[in-house]
Amino acid sequence: FQYCSFLNMHITAKHRVIWRGSPGISPFLKPLPTGLTNVFRAGKKDLTDLPVLNEDELEEQFVRGSGPGGQATNKTSNCVVLKHIPTGIVVKCHQTRSVDINRKRARGIMREKLDVAYKGELSEILVKKKESELRKQDKKKKANENLERKRLFKEGLDADSKAGNDMV
Repeated sequence: FQYCSFLNMHITAKHRVIWRGSPGISPFLKPLPTGLTNVFRAGKKDLTDLPVLNEDELEEQFVRGSGPGGQATNKTSNCVVLKHIPTGIVVKCHQTRSVDINRKRARGIMREKLDVAYKGELSEILVKKKESELRKQDKKKKANENLERKRLFKEGLDADSKAGNDMV
C-alpha cells in the first residue's frame, strides 16, 4: 500500500483506491479552481443580483476542447462556447468532460461577465474582488511590520549582549 496524504487514501499496487476518513465525501467532489480571470470565486452563493440570462439572446456551440486528456478530450465535442448576441461577450467553458456541467458553468460565467459589463465598477464581483485584494494587502503589511519588529528586537538583544561583554 502507498498512502497519499493529501487525498487521505491508500493506493494499492493495482491502483485500487481505499478511502480513509468519512466514506461519503470524496475529495474529488470538491470544487477546483477555475482559473478564470477577473472573476472572484469565493462567496459566489452570496451573489444574488446577477442578471438573468435570456436564452433567445444566447448562441451556443459545442466544439472540441483542448489541453491535456488525450482521446477523451480530442474526440469529444464537450467544450461549450456561449455568445451573448447583444453585447458580443463570448464564454468558452471546458472545465469538465460533461457537456451538461460545462453548459451550466458557462451560463454562470456569462452571468458574471454580463454583470461586470452592465454595472462596471459597481459590479458585486469587482467590489468583492477589491475587498479581497485590500484584505490581502493589509495582511501582507501586518506580516512585514511584524517581521521588522522581530528584526529590531533581535538587533536590540545583540547590542545588549555586546555591551554586556564589553563591561566584563
